[in-house]
Amino acid sequence: MRHRFLLLLIMALVIAQGSLAQSMLKGKVVDENDGSPLIGATIVVEGTSRGTATNLDGTFSLKAPAGDVAIKVSYVGYIPRTYEYNLTEGQEKDMGEVALQANSIGLDEVKVVANFAKDRETPVAVSKVQPIQIEEKLGTQELPELMKSTPSVYATKQGGGFGDSRINIRGFSQRNVAVLINGVPVNDMENGWVYWSNWANLADVTKAIQVQRGLGASRLAISSVGGTMNILTQSTDAKAGGTVYQSIGNNNYSKTSFSVSTGLLDNGWAVTLQGSKSSGDGFVNATNFESYSYFFNVSKRINESHRLSLTGFGAPQWHNQRSSYHKINRYREHEDGIRFNSDYGYRNGEIYATGYAYNEYHKPQFYLNHYWKINKNTSLNTSTYASIGRGGGRRVEGPDDKWLEFDYPSGEPYPETKLTPDGLLDYDAVIQANAGSDVGATAVMGMAKNEHDWYGVLSTFNTKYANINITAGFDGRYYKGYHYREITDLLGGDYYLDDNNINRDPAEPLKEGDKIYYYNLGEVLREGVFLQGEYVTTDYSAFVSATVSNKSYRRTDYFQYEPGNQVSDWANFITYSAKGGFNYNINDRHNVFVNGGYFTRAPFFSTIFQNYTNELNSEAKLQRILSTEAGYGFRSPLIQVDLTAYRTVWMDKTLSRSIGQEFANITGLNAIHMGLELEGTFKPTKKLTINGMASLGDYKWDKNVIADIYDENQELLETVSVYAKDVRRGNTALTTGYLGASYRVLPDLKVGADVYHARDIYAEFDIENRTTPESQGVDSWKMPHHTLLNANFRYEFALGDFEGTLIGNVDNLLDVEYISDAYDGEDHLAQNAAVWYGWGRTWNLSLKFRF
Repeated sequence: MRHRFLLLLIMALVIAQGSLAQSMLKGKVVDENDGSPLIGATIVVEGTSRGTATNLDGTFSLKAPAGDVAIKVSYVGYIPRTYEYNLTEGQEKDMGEVALQANSIGLDEVKVVANFAKDRETPVAVSKVQPIQIEEKLGTQELPELMKSTPSVYATKQGGGFGDSRINIRGFSQRNVAVLINGVPVNDMENGWVYWSNWANLADVTKAIQVQRGLGASRLAISSVGGTMNILTQSTDAKAGGTVYQSIGNNNYSKTSFSVSTGLLDNGWAVTLQGSKSSGDGFVNATNFESYSYFFNVSKRINESHRLSLTGFGAPQWHNQRSSYHKINRYREHEDGIRFNSDYGYRNGEIYATGYAYNEYHKPQFYLNHYWKINKNTSLNTSTYASIGRGGGRRVEGPDDKWLEFDYPSGEPYPETKLTPDGLLDYDAVIQANAGSDVGATAVMGMAKNEHDWYGVLSTFNTKYANINITAGFDGRYYKGYHYREITDLLGGDYYLDDNNINRDPAEPLKEGDKIYYYNLGEVLREGVFLQGEYVTTDYSAFVSATVSNKSYRRTDYFQYEPGNQVSDWANFITYSAKGGFNYNINDRHNVFVNGGYFTRAPFFSTIFQNYTNELNSEAKLQRILSTEAGYGFRSPLIQVDLTAYRTVWMDKTLSRSIGQEFANITGLNAIHMGLELEGTFKPTKKLTINGMASLGDYKWDKNVIADIYDENQELLETVSVYAKDVRRGNTALTTGYLGASYRVLPDLKVGADVYHARDIYAEFDIENRTTPESQGVDSWKMPHHTLLNANFRYEFALGDFEGTLIGNVDNLLDVEYISDAYDGEDHLAQNAAVWYGWGRTWNLSLKFRF
């Protein structure tokens, strides 16, 4: 008994000695450039399991053993720092501000060009996606899907093919959401669309993303009706080294990548290279793909005032697609379920996708940036850029094209559609029919080419005087789009006949590589200037900005017009914008802001030229947008909350639609989008971080209008009423919610989960079909709401001189079956809606080594 007592006494003394032999470290981790706190930075006592993470204000405290210790402070996207101390028992050591340097040279200059909003200073509604979120949560998702954690965002994979995702912000499609990469607009200059497959693997080199909802902080005259996505890629790494990366996932997904950097050399040069290859079969049947990517940056620090930076990246890819919607019962009755895809067959034993179900493209983008620091308060940053896009999508052409097509939007086969006994497209039957034809092939495969040459210059002058910041600049762009169809497969025929080119003998036999159906060019020229003034103090900030630009369109048609009459006149639209905002920091924790703006926007290219001809649409006019916003913010070491209310009125929207051989011109449409957004972060302990958001919107057409119907000769046939008033916009969620949590189990191990909920989603519909009074106020079919659960983990370890990271993701963990996109039926009921289902459960495992 006495021995047992002595043993317990010795253990108590040892434990007491251990508890006394501790010290306390505290400090704050910030960005070296702007002093902003780095939330979730890791502080570790090297060689031990002791570690912590910074609070929402960047502060931390950590118990450390007495004696000689090495403290490592790290954050994704920044160069780690190690501090060595000799601590005494019970000592409290204040490390002060630990400033970490971004591991990309020139990132701060790019932020200026890209108009990155600053917390509690820029009076706009903004959400940020940090590099660590991209690395931990992306998995097999695409960049737009990462934005679902932000308010008023609805993003889907559409048909489910690689790079076919889309994003809506505040009810506006991505045609009306400005996407900027390093401050340069990438929305198609003719139709405003963003093709995410062109930017495959962009996440590999993305350093930061800001989603600025509403008017945003951008000074450019851009299509930011719904918001602006600012994507910053890495520039040159400040530290020499590199990475190797391997990832695997469901359905034979595989991705391999590498990067290497010289760091900043003594002579002022720095070079970074990155490359990757990814491939897989796709979750949806017959959506296999192959993609490559490359990135390079070469920087030269000429002196303290001048720096040059050349950046290039691209992602050549091909992918099969699911383009046909189907009715719900078709999926339920088919053995493939939600993976069902009708848009393919087999040719020579290989998957062969039909029209609108195969895409290939390469859109390299190059920037040459010059940063000139004129003095400590004045700078001039100029970016010249070029993009050369080549590729297109597969189409079926010919009088018997329905052999290989399905009805849109129902997805049902036509009576003429040739199918095998197991329901796949029967290419052998088409080849046999073409081979026996006396008039050449009557159904061929072609590629609809949508290629372009795009050049631009963006120059920004910035000067500061006391609390005043003046920014002025020039935005010039020239775009030339090449549109034609080219025979790629005669499908067993000897030749093909096409009578669409009036400058060619219709009896001329055409072979693979010949142009058919149409061949035209679209030119867009834009010249604009912008001016912004900011007044910034500790307590409040305000800005006013204005832009004026001229946007010009011209069309050249080589098929429908004779030489000498093939080029249209230029159509010019002078657009302008004016906006302003005010932020007031009530104290260190509370702030409020308001902003508002009015701008005009030129209609899209297809609206200006009627029915794919050179005839100008005299009714096409400037669209007008009025947007207002107010918000409140709260900041503390444990909680951050942002609440925003907004209202956007879109006036004089013009739509043009081709309906068979007829053309509908709809003018004067108005839409009102308004809502509430709540976003917050809670860090109750050093190890646990909780993020959440909720948004509630109401997006409706605001009035009834008229539509003029023209025949193929541009003769007015009739004028009909379109009953659009009080009808909700389609294919976007009015209500969304998100809750995510991450928990640091050990200093090197973190686990996380997030839940996303979307409801009040109405099917897409054609507004021009609502021509009866009974249509007024009747919404399209309301899709079922859905809730998705994702999970992930991150484990960091050392292997010799290499730093390793193992990351795993499971998306849609509960394998929820849900409809992500839908097209309304005539009766607005579920059984007649055409739909796409979202993906079921998917997984991904990746391993990265840094050296």
